[in-house]
Amino acid sequence: MIKELLETRIRPAIQEDGGDIEYRGFEDGNVLLKLRGACRTCDSSTVTLKNGIEGMLMHYIEEVKGVIQILDPEEEIAAKEFAKFEEKLKAQKGEVPPSTVGKGSLDTIPG
Repeated sequence: MIKELLETRIRPAIQEDGGDIEYRGFEDGNVLLKLRGACRTCDSSTVTLKNGIEGMLMHYIEEVKGVIQILDPEEEIAAKEFAKFEEKLKAQKGEVPPSTVGKGSLDTIPG
């Protein structure tokens, strides 16, 4: 039933936006899905996954308790590295002397 709903209702809508989904399994009430194409890098993918796909699956199939996005090992590494990079940028931003912030030019970091 899950696969049928994914193939007939959800997947065509995702494909219209240049993305795709792949069913990876069902564990402990959670549907495991892999996002592909444009969905993989889209900022709205989490919202689509939770509000759109999860909502529809939970509405029609009472055994479904949630949806989990599956990442390939390379994607997990990339996500962790990106998170580290973001933290580094935030830390550097915090080191900028207040007198240079918001003066109409690029913020610089001493040093």
